[in-house]
Amino acid sequence: MGIIKTYKQRDPACRNALEVILLYPGFKAVVDHRIAHFFYRIKLKFIARAISQCSRFWTGIEIHPGATIGKSLFIDHGTGVVIGETAEIGNYCTLYQGVTLGGTGKDVGKRHPTLEDDVMVGAGAKILGPVTIGKHAKVAAGAVVLIDIPKRATAVGIPARVVRIADKKVDDDELRADQDWVNIPDPVAQELCRMTVTIDRLEKRINELEDKK
Repeated sequence: MGIIKTYKQRDPACRNALEVILLYPGFKAVVDHRIAHFFYRIKLKFIARAISQCSRFWTGIEIHPGATIGKSLFIDHGTGVVIGETAEIGNYCTLYQGVTLGGTGKDVGKRHPTLEDDVMVGAGAKILGPVTIGKHAKVAAGAVVLIDIPKRATAVGIPARVVRIADKKVDDDELRADQDWVNIPDPVAQELCRMTVTIDRLEKRINELEDKK
């Protein structure tokens, strides 16, 4: 399988295919998503959602069954990764732990990001809304992306800004002229919303465990 080869190539700690299949939560989450997405497409959404929630319980990675994922997605470590329903991920992308491909709460229809081929998203980064991250782009760890990122660009900060394109430093004056710094969501508010949802889920899980006692 291509995804096993991807893990062996990208993770220097990976020793063999059996480790990937049995011990890598990112691999399991993507395989589970393929199954859930199949049921989602044939309108058996309850089954699809059940599979995705079981996968989240075992892997710590939440991928909505409606999300579209291309070939050889590499999720490294994986804990806390969240991928929304209308997210689209191209081929050979890399996501590190704590990444969120989420919504802003203001959009309808297409609400989540699109990652084109070979995009890398660093640990803890948040990409919010129906934005597009171009091919071979990199989003730094901890960044909050609320705008489109061009191909081969590197984006950093909160809110994220492009600092390099194709290894060439971007002029700050050009950057300010191209971006709308007024009509963007409040990244702090978005993060608080995400934390509230997470806390609600944890409280429900605690209540379920207490009821079983």
